[in-house]
Formats: sequence, C-alpha cells, structure tokens
Amino acid sequence: MLINRWLAAGIALALAALAPVAALAQAKPVLTVYSYSGFTGKYGPGGKIKERFEAVCNCTLDWVATENSGALLGRLRLEGESSRADVALGLDVNIIGEARATNMFAPHGQPLEGLTLAWNDPVFLPFDHGHIAFIYDASKLATPPASLKALVENPNGPRIVLQDPRTSQPGLSLLLWMRKVYGDKADEAWTKLKPRIVTFAKGWSESYGLFLKGEADMVLSFTTSPAYHVAVEKKTNYKAAAFAEGHYHYVETAALLRASKQPELARQFMAFILADGFQSAIPEGNWMYPVRTPAAGLPASFADLAKPATTLSFTPDEVQANRRAIIEGWQNAIGR
Repeated sequence: MLINRWLAAGIALALAALAPVAALAQAKPVLTVYSYSGFTGKYGPGGKIKERFEAVCNCTLDWVATENSGALLGRLRLEGESSRADVALGLDVNIIGEARATNMFAPHGQPLEGLTLAWNDPVFLPFDHGHIAFIYDASKLATPPASLKALVENPNGPRIVLQDPRTSQPGLSLLLWMRKVYGDKADEAWTKLKPRIVTFAKGWSESYGLFLKGEADMVLSFTTSPAYHVAVEKKTNYKAAAFAEGHYHYVETAALLRASKQPELARQFMAFILADGFQSAIPEGNWMYPVRTPAAGLPASFADLAKPATTLSFTPDEVQANRRAIIEGWQNAIGR
C-alpha cells in the first residue's frame, strides 16, 4: 500500500513537471499588427479578418490600435527597434514617403498583378483604395456643385465641414486635391472657400457626425461612403458629388517591419492581405474598394456609386517633399 502511494506521488510529480512543457508546446505564436482604431474596432473589418487568418495560420493575431495613420507611424518611430509590431496596416499613400525614409520596413515580396489599381511599390502593399469626395443629402441639396471650382468659387454655395489636415489623412488629401486643381493658386482658393467652412474637425468621424446632425450641407469623405447608408440604413439619399476635374485617389497600405519577431508569420499575413478572406471583408467592413475583386464580386451597395472620370494624385515622394509647405500655405490662407 505504501509502495502504491509512493508510486502515485511520483507519477503526480512527473506530470506536474511536464505540465509547463506541454503548455509551451501548445502555445500558438502571436502576430502583432498595428493598425488604426476604425479598422480594428467593433464596426471595422478587423474582427472578421482576425478570425479568418487565425483559421489558416495556427497562430494568434493581436491587433494594436492607434488613432489614425499618422499616429500609427509616430508610434512606430518612437518605439524603433523595440516595437512589438510585426506588420503595420493602415499607412496611407500620403504618408508612405515619410514611412519609407525611416528604413523600418522590409519588402513585402507579394505579386502585384491583377490588382484593381496600378501599383508597383516593393515595400508598401495596398489593401484598399477609393477617391475623396464631398457627400451630400439629396433630399436637402437638390443641385450639388459639379466641380471643385464650382464648390470653391460660388459665394452662395453649400456650407461644408472638413477635417484638419494636420490630424486627418483625408483632410490632407483635400489639400493635395486643391493643389492638383489650382496649382500655385490653391491658397487663394482656400481664402475664397473659408467663409463657408463650418469647421475643421480633428478626424473623419467627428466631421461626418456633424454633417449627419445637419450642421453642414456637405462633408469631405469618400465616393464609397453612400454604400454604408444603403447597406446598413437602407437609405439612398446620401450621394457623392461627381466633380468635373476628377477626384483625389486615396490608397491604404500594409508593410512588414524589418525588426519583426515573427518574420515568416508576417509574410504569411502579407500574402493573406491579397487573398479573398481579407479582400471580401473590405467593401462592407472598411467601406472602400478592395485591391482584388472578391470571388463573389462587389456587394449590391456598391452598384450605384459615383465613378470619377479622372483620378488625381501626387507620388508619395512629391507629398513628402511638399507637405509642410502646402500645410503652411493652407494655415496662412485660413488663419489657423
């Protein structure tokens, strides 16, 4: 009987010693992806993408959220080589020139054929895109301006709410759009437009909320924004005004961190970005166009969206070289 007790005790001790080893063997690797809160939050596509990637990677995807694209890059620069991030997702086209200059990112190694946009960057991989536009309520504004110049130069035109280009990437895109259309006369155009600007909100959510409350006739957003109202609210009165000069192109990208602790897993995630499991979550998750059309096609809510006749853009290097001067010109023109 005593021998049996000793034997049982020995077995128990052996099992206890092996337990931590077994737990380590079963632990899944963690992929840490920094993104912005709109993507990772309750109403963004992050939850669905996490579920789908974890189903194929035998890993855990850990989202780390920042306020916006600028804050995302700022955090990475502050953390440097000690950053937990394996992938940064949400660096928009207007900030990747600055991001490239940090030398923190490695080539993505993904094929770029068959995308829904022209793209050849070896480091920054696009995951969605769209065009900046002014949204209006057709039940209240029967005849929206037909061009950017018509919006700017009509003293009796609609009141608008915008985003501050120092804290909002769509807000910066408007400055670049104005520069593309007006050239070196852009600052004069801002002076003309100033009396009808209700406010420059810190970010997109604040500005869109003011518009929906009736504080302005139009709001700076995207041509894809009406799809949300169609799909979620079953409303067709929200429209994007199509402008004759064309619309500024907005692209969001992801990039691998050179200092990633999980480089192979990070590369697997970069490949997943272009797969159907990721891209099909974009249209009615992030309310943008996917960079690869999902197998099921675009949802019905995208059927009647405004299609810009002309796409306007500056290169990332041009934005990086001129961003400060463009913002300073805007500040002088509107007195901020």
